[in-house]
Amino acid sequence: MGCEKLRCSGVFCFKNAGVKMIDLHETPEKVLKALENGELRVALYGLGKMGLPLALVFADKNARVVGVDVNADLVRKINSKEDVLPQEPGVKALLEKHAGKNLVATTDASKAKADLHVIIVPTLLTEREGTIVPDLSLVKAVSSSIAKVLEKGNAVVVECTMPPGSTESLIPILDESGLKCGKDFGLGHAPERTMSGTAIRDITDRYPKIIGASDAKTLKSLEAIYSKINSKGVVPVSNIRTAEAVKVFEGVYRDVNIALANELWQYSDAQGIDALEAFNAANTLPYSHIHTPGCGVGGHCIPYYPHFIMNGNTLVVKAARATNESMPAKTVVLAEEELHKAGRMLAGSRILVLGLAFRAGVKEFRKTPAKPIIDLLKKKGAFVRAFDPVCGEKDAKEFFGADEFSFDPEGMDCMIITTADSAFTKLDWKKTLGQMRTKIVVDGRQAVDPKAVRAEKGVYRGIGRL
Repeated sequence: MGCEKLRCSGVFCFKNAGVKMIDLHETPEKVLKALENGELRVALYGLGKMGLPLALVFADKNARVVGVDVNADLVRKINSKEDVLPQEPGVKALLEKHAGKNLVATTDASKAKADLHVIIVPTLLTEREGTIVPDLSLVKAVSSSIAKVLEKGNAVVVECTMPPGSTESLIPILDESGLKCGKDFGLGHAPERTMSGTAIRDITDRYPKIIGASDAKTLKSLEAIYSKINSKGVVPVSNIRTAEAVKVFEGVYRDVNIALANELWQYSDAQGIDALEAFNAANTLPYSHIHTPGCGVGGHCIPYYPHFIMNGNTLVVKAARATNESMPAKTVVLAEEELHKAGRMLAGSRILVLGLAFRAGVKEFRKTPAKPIIDLLKKKGAFVRAFDPVCGEKDAKEFFGADEFSFDPEGMDCMIITTADSAFTKLDWKKTLGQMRTKIVVDGRQAVDPKAVRAEKGVYRGIGRL
């Protein structure tokens, strides 16, 4: 079936007149056939770093996709086939193939007539009465928009990571459509399991999809659809709350394990033990999975998810979050200790911070440890020069507050490495240390070889290293 299109509101949108609705309560075989025949219509809300790759994957599997986003400039660029996610392999090629055809973008949610509605907008945190709590305002706003176009036989799937129970809290909003969840339309939760920089790979061929739904028929239909776009298949779970918990628990596990690694490193450092050597040896047993310590936990996932379940009983989770939030300050302490040994105070010292993103090669600054590290250095009176290959001078100065944006080690007293970017792991230490006023390297990511630094009479302090 061809994808007809017409002009409306300055963007292309699918012509819905006369299009047969696909009942997601039909048999899975019929739903799958509709997808294969190009008849299944998908409305995807949120065309960001995770949403756009998912929309393109649906389009590539022959679905007719309307992408909805509030950012008019982003919508224009997508419809014009501009590469809006250059850091995501595969996105550019799929945009060129499907934009204006199987995928059209719009800011007008009223044009999102579809069989399957997929919500993948950010879930944030906010402070309320001194407590950090989830902010689901964007998800609720999208649900309200969906209620205005929802039709009998549709299904709504939430891919955002949310506290267990959140998806079901949307039912009263969706029921404003005049339809009843579980009877007239289906509701599901299928949490995204992707990372920035590998989104297309992760969606299609990395991890199985977790799905929970309001009823058995919706679950079977969603299994059929997602099995078509994900070669690793689907893991159906008994209900929506379990599906929500799976993604949250994954993030909490990593946060707690990283916190354990950070505490074991501190113990090891005091005892004269190389923590990484001990961890690697311990992990030769199949039930030991000690993670890697570091100068902080960043990104839009791990630092957020623990707050989704924190209460009076989650003592380990709370302690882990506090430990990981303390690591940027501990990184600054390492620099301060070595400067004191060299006869310098941190105030007045010149510090080069290498790495501004939360992870090497990914331009994402949310919860990046570089921000509190630079803030503390500045507060203590240091001059900060900063650099990251994925960052620009404007970001470095306006968001991070760096005095200069440069890779130049000339005249620096200490280098603090916060990401293991390849630009930092391959430094010529003879040349680099020869340009520094004081030869101190603080490595927050095990990015460089301590022996190479020490061979050039440099001082090395590393989180995880002796």
